[in-house]
Amino acid sequence: MDFLNDIPWLLILSSVAKTLFLIFLVVLPLVSYTVYAERRVSALIQDRLGPNRTGFPTSLLGFKTDLHLYLGGLGQPVADAVKFLLKEEFTPGHVNKVYFWMAPVLAMVPALSTLAVLPFGNYMFGQKMVVADVNVGILYVFAIASVGVYGIVLAGWSSNSKYPFLGGIRSTSQMISYELSLGLSAVPVLMIIGDLNLSEAIRYQVENGWLLLPFTDGKLTLREILLWFPVFVSFVVFTISMFAETNRLPFDLPESETELVAGYHTEYSSMKFALFFLGEYAAMIAGSSLIVVLFLGGWHLPFLPINTAETSLTLSGNLLGLIHVTVFFAKVVVLLLCFIWVRWTLPRFRFDQLMKLGWLYLFEIALVNIFITAAVIAFVK
Repeated sequence: MDFLNDIPWLLILSSVAKTLFLIFLVVLPLVSYTVYAERRVSALIQDRLGPNRTGFPTSLLGFKTDLHLYLGGLGQPVADAVKFLLKEEFTPGHVNKVYFWMAPVLAMVPALSTLAVLPFGNYMFGQKMVVADVNVGILYVFAIASVGVYGIVLAGWSSNSKYPFLGGIRSTSQMISYELSLGLSAVPVLMIIGDLNLSEAIRYQVENGWLLLPFTDGKLTLREILLWFPVFVSFVVFTISMFAETNRLPFDLPESETELVAGYHTEYSSMKFALFFLGEYAAMIAGSSLIVVLFLGGWHLPFLPINTAETSLTLSGNLLGLIHVTVFFAKVVVLLLCFIWVRWTLPRFRFDQLMKLGWLYLFEIALVNIFITAAVIAFVK
């Protein structure tokens, strides 16, 4: 039984606790209320009401009236979740059942797995607020995120239907194309930071100012001024590519309701459809979190004290750590609102326009930007 003493129980328990906190207390509620926010924001843009008075049918239990939530329909995500759980689990007879069932899982799991290496806070209870603080965090994110395309491709192929098949083919070419510009646009950031660890990326920005807003540390050096332009170019290319990777308008060609009914998930219903829904919004959260980590300082807020592993064991240190977590997800929420705003503002691209943008513009811009960054770094040294 001596081998039990060699097992890092504290590391295992802390990782499990952070995983449960991240998924069940943050990501799943954030997914539900991002859907609600999308419906409300789209209603405001289109000058209509949207969900605003969802409640609970307590009259079915013998009460005189139903319970109404007069808070702008905040009960709508609960109603949607119950609806998905209670809908009939139907699998069409003409599909390839093994891959048809596998596809929703492959669409959801990579999106949630990428969250494991994203630092969502500094320290709490003496632990870093990241599930797995690996040295190659950014490479892990790109490697795992690229697996998500298999779920969409399998969904389109296994449905044995024309519209899902077209959606799967579109998704393959789109996600593979924009992965190039996504990866290349992150290279200048990594060259500036000099580390692949995402915690170190935030630590660099704490000491030198956010990459996109370099004056947040209270001073502005020549190096930061000269590097701001290539960083801004990387930010723009990275954000546009993230829209394409998450299949959000104006890049939602794999779904394209006006052309392909619902694209790759046309034949899906109930919880299998809910998993695709969860995967899409979890990918939005992961993408927004990565933008916050690489360009917007992560959990850092200017003029806010920074706690350490030792000080986080105190009550004040834990409160400060909680504020850092709140700051991180507040930035993520702002970016999610930008995703929603763009969806209900811009029209969908034609497929040839989408491919032209990726291969003839974003790819070349991201590639040239690497050389510009290298030249600036060499000059300021």
